[in-house]
Amino acid sequence: MPSARAPVVIGVRHHSPACARLVAARIRALRPRHVLIEGPADFNQRIDELHLPHRLPLAIYSYLSHGSLHRGSWSPFAEHSPEWQALSVAREIGAQARFIDLPAWHEAFAELPNRYADEADAQAHDRAEAYEDDLSRRLSIDGRDALWDHLFEDAPHDLDGPDEALAQRLQMYFDHLRHDDPGSPGNAAREEMMARWIAWAMARGDGPVLVVCGGYHAPALTRLWREVDVESFGRDSDGLRCPATPVPEVDFADDTQDQSASEPAPALRYGSFLVPYGFKRLDAFTGYASGMSSPAFYQWVWESGMAQAGLRMLQRVLARLRGKHLPASTADFVAVHAHAQALARLRGHAQPLRSDWLDAIAGALVKDALDAPLPWSYRGPIRAGTDPVLMQVMDVIAGDAVGMLAPGTPQPPLLASVQAELGAHGLAFDGERRLDLLDRADRARSRVLHRLLLLQIPGIERRQGPRLSMSGERRELWQLRAPLEQQAALIEAGAYGATLLDAARARLEERLRAAQGRVEPLAQALDAAAFAGLAEVSDGLLRDLRAAIAAEPRLEAIGSALALIHALWRHGDLLDISGAPVLAAAIEAGFDRALWLLEPAASIAAADAGQHLRTIAVLRDIVRDALADADIDTDTSQPGPRLAIEPARALAVLRRKALDPQADPLGRGAALGALFDLHAGRGGQEPDDIAQALQLLGALAPARLGDALTGLVSLARERLTQERAFVSGLDALVAALDDADFVLALPAMRGAFAWLPPRERGELAHSVLRLHGADHLSQRALTATLAADPAQVAAAARIEAQVLQRLREWGLDAVADEEPAR
Repeated sequence: MPSARAPVVIGVRHHSPACARLVAARIRALRPRHVLIEGPADFNQRIDELHLPHRLPLAIYSYLSHGSLHRGSWSPFAEHSPEWQALSVAREIGAQARFIDLPAWHEAFAELPNRYADEADAQAHDRAEAYEDDLSRRLSIDGRDALWDHLFEDAPHDLDGPDEALAQRLQMYFDHLRHDDPGSPGNAAREEMMARWIAWAMARGDGPVLVVCGGYHAPALTRLWREVDVESFGRDSDGLRCPATPVPEVDFADDTQDQSASEPAPALRYGSFLVPYGFKRLDAFTGYASGMSSPAFYQWVWESGMAQAGLRMLQRVLARLRGKHLPASTADFVAVHAHAQALARLRGHAQPLRSDWLDAIAGALVKDALDAPLPWSYRGPIRAGTDPVLMQVMDVIAGDAVGMLAPGTPQPPLLASVQAELGAHGLAFDGERRLDLLDRADRARSRVLHRLLLLQIPGIERRQGPRLSMSGERRELWQLRAPLEQQAALIEAGAYGATLLDAARARLEERLRAAQGRVEPLAQALDAAAFAGLAEVSDGLLRDLRAAIAAEPRLEAIGSALALIHALWRHGDLLDISGAPVLAAAIEAGFDRALWLLEPAASIAAADAGQHLRTIAVLRDIVRDALADADIDTDTSQPGPRLAIEPARALAVLRRKALDPQADPLGRGAALGALFDLHAGRGGQEPDDIAQALQLLGALAPARLGDALTGLVSLARERLTQERAFVSGLDALVAALDDADFVLALPAMRGAFAWLPPRERGELAHSVLRLHGADHLSQRALTATLAADPAQVAAAARIEAQVLQRLREWGLDAVADEEPAR
């Protein structure tokens, strides 16, 4: 028996049935006064909530939210979790159970999605992995999970009391796993907190103390609690005070940098709530960072022992495979059973373990060569190429159980807000719902659903609807369901705010910041904001947006984003987002950055040509609107929202680009076309616009003439094709080309005129016919499709000219002179 002057510290592997049985047996045998459990200490005042008639699994979800900072961490419990058994058996014997770890929103968990991922730092993880790998090699065992089962889970199911041999093996294992590793700063902070609780319980002297913690922490806690000065806790009327639970210490300076005095500080929200959990989330193969994989299998082990768990797995795998029409004959499963029994005897197991059953299934049912390792031989998501039979097996033993909270369990206010919003708009999770976005009531319903989409709430699915908010499509089709995981997702989303509007806005801001300078995700997030009716964001985010856009290295990426955002700014009245400050910030920063990126001479890749032209076009549109707004402002005393941009600067950049001989001809032509269109749109044009365009085209090599023409036509087609001076000048340039140059120029020129719609192409053809005195002919004389490809016709003409020249060189002048007549 342990000394009364020392606590009983039981290091466990989370969700291990063997550890859970050991903890339960130890508590019943020792009957301690205090049971201290690794878990969030801030939940101690509400620990009775865990004993409501819930359906497991469930988790304590702890969160912290402040401005752009959001943290969330789960402390999950299944029936076969040692922590859950410690809570349950402590209540059974009347012991005082308390959680002793830091709250899961603490900075120590900043990089951990789950508090039970003990080995937080890479160095500790590598050291532990090296130890387990070495032990696996010595014992000829493939896989760390198989090693654990071999050492600890291969034990009788019905223990009458504490298994001292198991306890000694666990202590030795975790001592070697930790060795002399001091741990990461986060682990050190957690162990300091847990040690304070142990010292407090020991100082009370009112009975034995039993501690349940992750095995990685156990060696350190056995030593650290003696170093705690309990008198620093202070005393009250009941004696020694409990260790103080930390409160959030957020670095407000970083989050509110350059915040104006009038801007309110962002709300600080933190706390913990119980949420339903699921075996799929608990499974190490689908994202859980620590503990046992295959939770359904180990639940069967907890309920009926290892031998019966294997048979239950075999029955369910057989049913699943037959349901999926995969190979699963009775003979195959007889072979699996025999193979598993043989492997267990060969490996020295009292009964087949999980790895024995899985290896037997692979040996009997998988007929082809494997393209990926066996999924139980490693940790983490199942790898691509895994055999379909094995994927179904892993899904069966992961299980699909989902917990359910007892009625009356406290929940964050967001759930009530969501229910109120749904009720107010006549929405229910009852199947399909069609919405007309031009109907005011349906538009309001659409916004509610899009806000739930932003929060990633399961059961909300938009099956049809416009891809972009400004696409003009008016119909949406929604599928509304209430899956079991929906309540958990809503509780977790409560970290973002108390109302649906606040939570969706906070989630949007997090998504915008997560773009990390990539402009295209920023535009997509702003489009989602338009759908959800979220026009307002914090001033701090506006500053972050400007900084992010200023770091974008690709002009074409900015153009794609600006096209969407500028459309929302100008025409988003129906969405109640036109003129929104967040759009202004994005447009102003994007406009400035685009001008900087446009200025230097650079070649344009063929794949980027179309997007480059669209970027120049959106810059032109922004300048045109800014000039028009300036004219309006002079005629009214109440100007609307305006963009803080400099049209004159843009005009200067476009002019320098058009005149830069080192710049790509496509970009030069587009810049000149934008200038021409802007001048013509303001009631006239610069005197040298047409001359500059023709001079540019005439100065280029024939192979690049079409590129510059593409830029000109794409940006100013409506103006240029109606200018007789431009049409006649272009006709003269083409006529001056010899056959060889014409062949070189033709492909890009054809691409340039492809920008013209059929009507404008016909008008251009008429202008050309008129130039040559052939306006009596139909326009189709020039626009009709030729029987042969024009490039082939031009190439044939060039060959013919070469032949005639050769004939003349041979003195056959008469033949050569007669040839054209034929």
